[in-house]
Parts: sequence; structure tokens; C-alpha cells
Amino acid sequence: MTAPAATAYQELAAAVRGDLIMPADPGYDQARAVYNAMIDKRPAAVVRCRDTADVITCVRFAAAHGVEIAVRGGGHNAAGLGVADGALVIDLSLLRSTTVSPGTRTVRADAGCTWGDVDHATAAFGMATPSGIVASTGVAGLTLGGGSATCPGASG
Repeated sequence: MTAPAATAYQELAAAVRGDLIMPADPGYDQARAVYNAMIDKRPAAVVRCRDTADVITCVRFAAAHGVEIAVRGGGHNAAGLGVADGALVIDLSLLRSTTVSPGTRTVRADAGCTWGDVDHATAAFGMATPSGIVASTGVAGLTLGGGSATCPGASG
């Protein structure tokens, strides 16, 4: 499989609201870094998504061009699953909104939220979540990766 031409990535950059960061760009090393500093993967590009439309655009781009994707929520995964060599990293870390519903005692957290974001939002209502003991851990990764047995569908 060959990598998409630079023009394809230029078209992706024009189609998203977030920033597209390529290996030659300033900030590339910071954009590809994850919590575990022993992980040293070099993705083809990183898109810092600003909204759902950016995520959809990235997934469609990857499918159309046969590019592997890596999805980063909080970037805290010890194995570094939020980054991969030659992949398009879909970085969700800017999507950090939370909505607390005190009446139903629930919280909605965007894919880039950390447990610190959730703790901050719920504490004002005297609520807490039974998951995530490290504030910088991403909610999506811990929940979907099996770290939370309290969530329906979790595998751990």
C-alpha cells in the first residue's frame, strides 16, 4: 500500500476545521507524543479534530486512501495505542465538553475528556464517578478499552 500524495493531505487540511500536522511541520513531535514517553511512533499526519464533522472527514479520508488510523482520546494508554507509524492520528483531545444532569445523576463526556474533566464537572453537583483514579486518563480509552467494569459493554 502506498501513502497518499501530499496533495491528498492538503485536501484533508482544507476539509477540516482542526489542525492537520505533518512530519515537516513545527509541533509534529509534540502532536505525536503520548503519555508514555517510551512510545516513539511516527504517524503520517495528526488531525486535532474540533468537532464531529472533522472526525467523519478523517475516517472517510482514511477509508478512501487505505490509511490506517489511530484514535487518541486522552493519550494516556500505556501501550501507546493513540498513535501508530504511518497512520492518520485522529486526535480528539480538543473535544472536552461535559454535561451533567443532576436529576438523572448522569454525565455526558466528549471523547477527548479526561477523568479530571469529569471530576471537575460532577463535583459541583456533589457527584463522583466510580472510575478513573488518575485525572489525566482519558474517559473514552479507559471506558472502551476495558478499564471500566461499570459501563455497559466494557470488556474488563
